[in-house]
Amino acid sequence: VSSLLLLHPYSKWCSINMFLAIDLGGTNIKAGLVDSDGNILARAQRPTGAQRGYEEIVRDMSLCAIEAAENGGVSMDDIESVGIGSPGTIDNKRGVIVYANNINFRHTPVREEMQKYINKPIYMGNDANCAALGEYVMLKQPMECFVFVPLGTGVGGGIVINGKLYTGFNGAGAELGHTTLVKDGVPCTCGRNGCYEAYASTTAVIRMTKEAVKENPGSYLASLCDNDVDKVGGKTAFTANGDELGTKIVNEWIENVAAGITDIVNIFQPEVLSIGGAISREGDAILKPIIEYVEKYRYSRDVEQTKIQIAKYGNDAGLIGAAFLGRY
Repeated sequence: VSSLLLLHPYSKWCSINMFLAIDLGGTNIKAGLVDSDGNILARAQRPTGAQRGYEEIVRDMSLCAIEAAENGGVSMDDIESVGIGSPGTIDNKRGVIVYANNINFRHTPVREEMQKYINKPIYMGNDANCAALGEYVMLKQPMECFVFVPLGTGVGGGIVINGKLYTGFNGAGAELGHTTLVKDGVPCTCGRNGCYEAYASTTAVIRMTKEAVKENPGSYLASLCDNDVDKVGGKTAFTANGDELGTKIVNEWIENVAAGITDIVNIFQPEVLSIGGAISREGDAILKPIIEYVEKYRYSRDVEQTKIQIAKYGNDAGLIGAAFLGRY
């Protein structure tokens, strides 16, 4: 041990329980070495190559995780378990990714394949659930219910009840983005119309901005993208916030987000609800009006109320949560 201390500064962590976490994305595989306090001590990354067969992808997931351990100066003997976060529907009992569209996995035996390379307990979960668990764990406080709502290309969801992830009996639960906000409303990618995701995602605010640019070609908003709707991004309307048209879009989108969050609060009454996703970086500009809306329209009165906040750990939450899948 003394020679290892001289060779690598991270070796002091070897006496602590250590975990490996893998974030499987359509573009990249990310891995992290995580300690029992949720600190990410070392990382590794490589491209997914989503067009490849699952055997090759799982091999690279395994090698990426092993590389993260090596980067942290620990051996696999120090690893308690491995956690995998992946998009799609996950069957953790069987160790199978049932369906992941952007990686083209169907009933893929990931755990069985990975154990050819890593002889450790392997746990699996949906990526949004892993992010929810990561945010929950790092709050370091017991609570009956915690809800995580990531606002990204879509709207995900993660629910922790009495310290356990809630995923439904079949692993496909907590899809908060696919509850109906507007009956017969805007088409959603899932095939229904009017889903919360279709109104509260980054994709939704981009759609709303494009529509406004087309209808108002001489506006300040349109000038920000040179009247080219293909240049509209998730921040365009926020950049124009303060201009009448930009403010209108931002306020409408925030109200959509807040209406869905009010429903979630009414159903679950969580102690804490955290809002995540890249657009949450707008901070108080979106948080304050969401809180005001929920306070006005929530059903509960004269009792302790849900604390609504911006998620704190960003992309790291998924790795932290995946690391702790075996404990929660």
